[in-house]
Amino acid sequence: MAYKAIIAGASGLIGSNLLNILLQQPEYSEVLVLVRKELPLQHKKLVQLVINFDELDKHAAAITGHALFSCLGTTKSQTPDKTLYRKIDHDYPLQLAQLAKQNGVNQFHLVTAIGADKNSSMFYTRLKGELEDDIQKLGLETLHIYQPSMLIGDRERSRFLEKVIGGIFKVVDPLLVGGLKKYRSVKGITVANAMFKKSLESATGTFIYTSDKIQTI
Repeated sequence: MAYKAIIAGASGLIGSNLLNILLQQPEYSEVLVLVRKELPLQHKKLVQLVINFDELDKHAAAITGHALFSCLGTTKSQTPDKTLYRKIDHDYPLQLAQLAKQNGVNQFHLVTAIGADKNSSMFYTRLKGELEDDIQKLGLETLHIYQPSMLIGDRERSRFLEKVIGGIFKVVDPLLVGGLKKYRSVKGITVANAMFKKSLESATGTFIYTSDKIQTI
């Protein structure tokens, strides 16, 4: 059986890798991407839907298929306004999850971050924790949550500080053992591969993967 996938955030590090993987795999016959502007990519399986994420309800009928992958996210430098930041990192993924449930999408895959905790004193990890909590309350049949640590890989927009930190992690990663393994850096393509592989499984429930678990999938 060939599946339909939906990806939100297909221009980011994880989302772009996931898109390339799904387009190459025979298990998926259609990949719908929800984008703010069209991607410079053509493929017989690819369907691009250019939308305003503030008007997701207008496109509710398109949110159907086997799996919805939410790779949405921003950074403080890109989005210094905390209200807009919350929209992108919390409100949009939550609304997508609501539409997925409403339309009977079998699986929802969500990328958050290591340390996600709704009670955190840090804005970023608290927001990710609130998102996880709010989506889990929806009672989705199958929910996969990925909590990567430092993400490594080539981005559309080069981030100098992340390149520096990535170099540091190359030295630090081997020192993170035991319970600290979950803080090791992970490649964006590794996360994307894990998402693809988990989407082929039929297990139901809520599953959470930190960086160390993502590496072993």
